[in-house]
Amino acid sequence: MKFSSPEFTQDEKPPEGFQVNRPSLEQDQQGVEVRWFELGLSGPALAALSALTGCGGALMDSGAQVLPDPSRAVNRFELLTSNGPQGLDATGQSNRVFLRAAVTTQATSASLTTAVPISASTSASSTDANALFNWAEQQYPSLFPGVKANITSGVYLYRYYPETKNYLGVGLSGDALGNVYVLGPLSGGVLALVGTLQGFACQVSGGACTLSSANDAARFLSQATLGYTRADLNKLSQTTISQWLDAQFTLPTSTSYFSWLLANGYDSSSNENNTTGMDNMVWKKLISSPDALRQKIVQAYSEIWVVSVLGINASWRQFSIANYLDVLEANAFGNFRTLLEQITKTPAMAYYLTYQGNVKANTTTGSEPDENYARELMQLFSIGLLNLNNDGSLQLVNGQPVQTYAQSDVSGLARVFTGWSIDTHGLGTPYGSVYQQRPLVQVSSKYETGAKSFLGVTIAAGTSAEQSLKIALDTVFNHANTAPFVSRQLIQKLVTSNPSGGYINRVASVFINNGAAVRGDLKAVIKAILMDPEARDMSLAQQNNSFGKVREPIHRFLSWARAFNANSPTDVWAIGDVSNAGSALGQSPMRSPTVFNFYRPGYVPANTSIANAGLVAPEFQLIDETTVPAYVNYMQRAIAGTGVGDVRADYSLLQALAPNSSALLAEINTLLACGEVDAPTLANFKAALDTISVTTATGVMNRIYAALILVLASPQFIVQK
Repeated sequence: MKFSSPEFTQDEKPPEGFQVNRPSLEQDQQGVEVRWFELGLSGPALAALSALTGCGGALMDSGAQVLPDPSRAVNRFELLTSNGPQGLDATGQSNRVFLRAAVTTQATSASLTTAVPISASTSASSTDANALFNWAEQQYPSLFPGVKANITSGVYLYRYYPETKNYLGVGLSGDALGNVYVLGPLSGGVLALVGTLQGFACQVSGGACTLSSANDAARFLSQATLGYTRADLNKLSQTTISQWLDAQFTLPTSTSYFSWLLANGYDSSSNENNTTGMDNMVWKKLISSPDALRQKIVQAYSEIWVVSVLGINASWRQFSIANYLDVLEANAFGNFRTLLEQITKTPAMAYYLTYQGNVKANTTTGSEPDENYARELMQLFSIGLLNLNNDGSLQLVNGQPVQTYAQSDVSGLARVFTGWSIDTHGLGTPYGSVYQQRPLVQVSSKYETGAKSFLGVTIAAGTSAEQSLKIALDTVFNHANTAPFVSRQLIQKLVTSNPSGGYINRVASVFINNGAAVRGDLKAVIKAILMDPEARDMSLAQQNNSFGKVREPIHRFLSWARAFNANSPTDVWAIGDVSNAGSALGQSPMRSPTVFNFYRPGYVPANTSIANAGLVAPEFQLIDETTVPAYVNYMQRAIAGTGVGDVRADYSLLQALAPNSSALLAEINTLLACGEVDAPTLANFKAALDTISVTTATGVMNRIYAALILVLASPQFIVQK
């Protein structure tokens, strides 16, 4: 008997990339004999599904949901009524799918339109489907070449691309309403559900991408900002995501870090050799600055391109950090190449990674240039350790990963970073804080003028220091690894710790080309991350237990502070250093213990289900039996205004709700946890809150404090979905 698409008999080999396991025979509700196969995807088939993810489908990877074989549906169409098979037979196992095939039929059609269950339902306009088709054809011509005509059959609309033999279709009514499907070689011949029109809306038509509920809006703002108020939610509901992002991109920066330190007298000589003022300026910006997206991005950048005040061996360290953060702010929505050069020339980075005053090799003494920055520029800041595909997966040669660079590359690149020194021109000694704001300059006597070879590039002897730096930074900027390496980390910082290969590929593709042939456009990259179907379609996040990320401790604190308009009346913002893991948050901005940040992007908690599933959980590196109670205790004090200087939250909105504990919890759940705290948990919280009398002002505040700490300590808040 002949099996249909992919076609093979019981005695024949399956298609390339498929392995048949555990065949079983059964009868469906109509008595038709149906054979089930579990198919293991590998090789070309798995690569195809991964490639398909690049067309924007949120489920177009190895976890795609696969529907019944089209030829079976054609030949026994009556089986696909609302009373028949429902069609979705996904195992949920990585790299495995189920295919259901009727053994009594021959392959006679590959039509999308007969492969899904049908039932009566309201119709949807084909306008959105056309927009999706047109967008896919423009963005991914290698998969869906040319502009093709629509084909309508039954309740489905689709386009066929004979050059690639791929189909792209949308269900316009019934159970398939709004679903997006692909079929063809790129899906291994299997009809795959790859998302919904709603999930694609942000990519297809950003101007029309809206958020349907307060919780959806809250979820977006939790990814795009460090915290949001009820007013922020209301404002977002009146616009689209694209319009909100564009407005944020155009917001001016607030008072610079450096200027704030000067204006508040922190350049007093008594502060020359300490860090006084640094924590204050950082907390002020993170909590109160109106450019919410920029603050989230700068905070993320500071944990990728790490500088820590703890590693700056110089005077005026607070001003050094201030200038570094000002550079990050100025380039937050700019180009990655410009950002690389500007951070390279900051005194903060030069001191932190020890190339300030770096001297060329001395053949007499045998000394060599400092290699610290050369190594970290490649390993941590641009290309990583191992060669990657554009979807972030490892490139393998003979089954083994390949290193991106060797020690010789480090030594060659280190020669570029000789001669760069702080600019003290015109300054008397001791130097004032202003030198920490000046870009590095060249000292020719320290610069290595000889040839420099690294990453397959050779800079000729005699090339100037500025030109050598340009060539070096151009090389890492244009390296094939840079787009997926940087894109993965930015996705991890904003949306999810374990992005799919398709998600990484889509964002990395924007990094490579923003649509106007510009590489490294960070504004376009940020927009691609936040508007991607994998970020926006909550139904996909709910179906995928690996989606989301742990909120790092300072983000939990900032979510509370920004949600309730925390303010410092004296403008001192004396929250201080909260690094202590036993009595505070165990993490404090710009105080990373190493250049590897507070946690590694690839951290896997040992002996956990996370490890068993092959996942990473970066922020878990900050969580242990000490930090968990310390965080709760610290937040309990902070929300009541203890231990944070004169910083106080505004609870006027909550005071009006306090007599109704359900309403109080609902508001806090939305403002902090995006509505993720479930009903049973809220019921338990309510029972606890109702034991607190609200007949006095003190009782009202005690109920508010209790409600806040219950939500702030809940797993549904700590894990951002």
